[in-house]
Amino acid sequence: MSDSVLDLPHDVAPDPDEFLRAAMRWHFSLETGSPFWLARASTFDFDPLTDVRTFADLTLFPNVAGELRDARVEDLVPRGYGARPDVVGVYESGGTTGPPKRVVLLRDWLDKLIAWSSAQLDGHGVPKDVNWLCAVPSGPHMVGPIIAAQARFRGGLAFAVDLDPRWVKKVIAAGKGEEAAAYGEHLVEQLSYLLQTQDVGVLMITPPVLERLARRDELVKLVNDKVSAINWVGTQMDADTRYLFRTEVFPDVVLYSGFGSTMILGNASERHGLTDDDPCVYDPFSPYMSFSVVDPATGVPVGYGERGQVVMHHVSRSLLMPNNLERDYATRIRPLPGQVGDSVADVAPVETFDDETVIEGVY
Repeated sequence: MSDSVLDLPHDVAPDPDEFLRAAMRWHFSLETGSPFWLARASTFDFDPLTDVRTFADLTLFPNVAGELRDARVEDLVPRGYGARPDVVGVYESGGTTGPPKRVVLLRDWLDKLIAWSSAQLDGHGVPKDVNWLCAVPSGPHMVGPIIAAQARFRGGLAFAVDLDPRWVKKVIAAGKGEEAAAYGEHLVEQLSYLLQTQDVGVLMITPPVLERLARRDELVKLVNDKVSAINWVGTQMDADTRYLFRTEVFPDVVLYSGFGSTMILGNASERHGLTDDDPCVYDPFSPYMSFSVVDPATGVPVGYGERGQVVMHHVSRSLLMPNNLERDYATRIRPLPGQVGDSVADVAPVETFDDETVIEGVY
């Protein structure tokens, strides 16, 4: 069987089981698998090549995300990419629950992700050929570089206001609330300069920073006059705030969201067609990304409409990261037709994770 099923265009959905078996052959063959997974496979009490047949079988894998804190990043790249793989970058998790984890982003996955994400933006009515103003992390974090690439793909430029979530979490943990607030104002000041002087069609921002911006009438007017869409990401936005922004503060601006993680190399998109009263539902880029919502004590999926902890899987040619228990609770939502796994809504962080207190801060 040809493994070209791993390379289908973003808008062609592979048969999930055929796709998964091809991915297992790729990641666990000596010629193509990564040193990380080939070494890890010797510790399994199952054989990925014969025992992993459906997506339900991904629960056979241990959660190895924590091992990416120390793994040599070269060992994460599948050998099938050859001696000079097209690596876009090495990116880190936020470090909310300890030392950061690292992943390698390869060109083929970035191209597929951006094409899919762009189609989601089209579905929300986000215009092309406009500039983006992004107040999101850059540096070791993945979101800033990806969004800059997304803006270019859609025909615009990306203005960046750098956001350092690790520093804000540190000062909050130290009880320095005034310092964290001053940093938030510092971000808004930078946004104001760009909104006043540049053509901006899309604003990408976190809810805490958007709330600070919305306290300034002159900036609210600038956004309503210039901006066609606001993409909020990073931290949660409660339903009442989302409703207020959509109906009163920015009534003529498309307000939409993404829910992502470095460990799945991307994000899920807010479902198209939601009303102001609907919960914010996220659908993953299936089958490459998939979710399940489980009881954290048992690992058993909760019922639809019930809350549990989110387990994320990433399966593509560039990365295998199955069975990763994330630091988020969510409501389990029935998936779209043909989608692997669950959709999720009302995402919020757990209070503690890996024995660390979870602090959201500004991202």
